[in-house]
Amino acid sequence: MRALRYPLAGVVALLLTAPGPVRAVDRGIVGGQVVKVANVPWTVALASRERFGAIRSGQFCGGVLVGRSTVVTAAHCLSREVLGVEVREARDLRVIVGRDDLRGNAGKEIPFRSMWVNPAFDSESNEGDVAVVTLAEPVTGVSPITMATAGDSGYESGTAAGVYGWGDVYGNGSYSDTLRGARVLVLEDALCRRAYPGGPEGTYRPASMLCAGLPLGGRDACQGDSGGPLVARGRLIGLVSWGSGCAQRGQPGVYTRISAVAALVRAHSAEPAPGAPPAATPPSAPPRPQAPKPAPPKPPQPAHPVPAHPAAPPAPQPGVPPKPAAPPQPPPQVAPPQVAQPAKPSAGAPPVAPEGLAPQQSGKRPKPR
Repeated sequence: MRALRYPLAGVVALLLTAPGPVRAVDRGIVGGQVVKVANVPWTVALASRERFGAIRSGQFCGGVLVGRSTVVTAAHCLSREVLGVEVREARDLRVIVGRDDLRGNAGKEIPFRSMWVNPAFDSESNEGDVAVVTLAEPVTGVSPITMATAGDSGYESGTAAGVYGWGDVYGNGSYSDTLRGARVLVLEDALCRRAYPGGPEGTYRPASMLCAGLPLGGRDACQGDSGGPLVARGRLIGLVSWGSGCAQRGQPGVYTRISAVAALVRAHSAEPAPGAPPAATPPSAPPRPQAPKPAPPKPPQPAHPVPAHPAAPPAPQPGVPPKPAAPPQPPPQVAPPQVAQPAKPSAGAPPVAPEGLAPQQSGKRPKPR
């Protein structure tokens, strides 16, 4: 039977005979090993105890933290086919952050505040398999993972990638209680086209999908891993989406290509993308220049002050002849004020700006920084 989707997803693939030592982030589900969530903290679980029971915390799909309040997952995870009811009727949908073992209560369970499921998702071809969940509160202490853009080197065929989740370990419904991971390879589009040319096994469309695994099989994501991350070179390159069987030769896992849907994710995210410039504020109008207030008129002053009460001439003393009056002295000559002539600037010297004003630039304005 074809496993076109991976409802109840976590992530990962077989990690059978990997050459050399295997790191924690490379260990996988089917035949893989346990991964500590502290090493991949942006890997989260989608859960609903109402729909899937309390065992394993009600986990049914994987997801990826791409913002403090934003989780990206697969659109089919929030479909009626997976939930059994319309998504609006599922009342206890939560995202579990920081929990290695789903049987415990470590980490935090955060309710959905809102969600956006891609209306262009095609359940026949599985194209456009992406949804965005906005959390009721931001996640603290965890750095979201960066989404790959078009042309990212992580999409080159042969690139090693890691896939993570709590999905089926053997392909027979044996779901993992603990987070697991596996190292896979990004495969050539030609191989994926041959595996899924169209029809009941699905249609591979390289513009919006990529496939990963091993040419001979052995490592793959499986049921329960949908919506979980495929990571290469430290960036999110894909979301677990669909495939035929699990870890079978010639039938690799197919992933939603993140670079093809990143703009949709950002458009429906509740927060600005990392590195986005703050919204520009319109410049305020410059204040109108105020006309200077006229100074109050001063009372006219005479050229030579006159005493308010001129002194009377002294009375003549008896027996003393009066002194002849001194001849009037001409007023002192006052030299006319000298007007300073402005010094001529030397050749090449910049003009001096009036005090308090910046010198004007000649024609060109400085470039904004």
